[in-house]
Amino acid sequence: MSAGMPVRRHWLPIGLEAERRLDTPRWLPLATLGVGLLVALLISGALLAIIGADPLLVLRHILIASFGSLGVLSDTLVKATPLMFTGLACAVAFRMRLWNIGAEGQLFLGAWGASAVVLVPMLPAGVSPFIVVPVMLVCGILAGALWGGIAGWLKARFGVNEIITTLMLNYIAIQWVRFWVFGPWSEGGFQLSRQFPREAWLPRLTDFASVVRDFAGLTVHLGLVIAIVCAVLVWFWLSRTRTGYEIRLIGDNPRAAHYAGIDIGRTVILVMLVSGGLAGLAGMTEVSGSVHRLQDGFSPGYGFTGVIIAYLARFNPFGVIVASIAFGGLILAGREIQPAGIPSMIQGIVLFCVISSDVLLRYRLRVVRR
Repeated sequence: MSAGMPVRRHWLPIGLEAERRLDTPRWLPLATLGVGLLVALLISGALLAIIGADPLLVLRHILIASFGSLGVLSDTLVKATPLMFTGLACAVAFRMRLWNIGAEGQLFLGAWGASAVVLVPMLPAGVSPFIVVPVMLVCGILAGALWGGIAGWLKARFGVNEIITTLMLNYIAIQWVRFWVFGPWSEGGFQLSRQFPREAWLPRLTDFASVVRDFAGLTVHLGLVIAIVCAVLVWFWLSRTRTGYEIRLIGDNPRAAHYAGIDIGRTVILVMLVSGGLAGLAGMTEVSGSVHRLQDGFSPGYGFTGVIIAYLARFNPFGVIVASIAFGGLILAGREIQPAGIPSMIQGIVLFCVISSDVLLRYRLRVVRR
């Protein structure tokens, strides 16, 4: 050792070193997800204890307020329905490493497109719900797909970063809806439209209470069934079709996909169209199944929560369904938890820990002697 060179001292006899993994065991993604959720639970519990709350009592309250009876379970599923669509929208794009942060704006455009069928109106009064509801579904999908397709085209044609475009388009979509609910579609000057006619409502379980008495008061609507069907279709599309294979290949190795002759630009636009259409469905089912009108602030951030859900589900469509129900319960119970920011804080902690746990998928930690 040459004179004058500093000697690095290690105060511990052992240390940790990270080395890149050459392969990933099948059990590892589930294990890292569990570790991330456990760490998030511990951090959330510690913060609750710091502000003077009992973490176990808070957890118990969340479970009871979300799943404690058939009625609250129904309300949880209603909250989970738009999350399923936005979670699927993000999962489709993220699987290709296409970071669509605009599900919130696409949701708002989908709600606006579906509402236009009733409020313009596009169909004459008294038309059968078997016609009105499908037309609203199509218009909601098209409006959301258009909004997602703008970012996809800019990415494919000019290489514009999709994170920036989708994020900025959120604000345009929200202000666009506000213009209509404060202006041409406003009811009495309030920030909401008139209520939709009954033929524009998605069927709910409570509508069949005359046949099954236990359905009385249950607000679960047809949107839940549509979301589950979409999850199955997305899974089949991504795992059993040629286009799905191309999407996965581009996400895993864009250079290999380019050498294989895959049109990456076309696929980017297609994925953003599908992603936007799914988010648009979230808006349609929310205004038609729950709110029954278009109003300002009808979404408490379903599109942004969809980002967390997609990551929590590891981009798996069926995992999105489970994660959406869990977060739907958290949103429902959050109305009774004080301070009011606790549910959002827990969501942020979960996202941070789950994303951080991805490091274990790429690197192996080794204990070394100093």
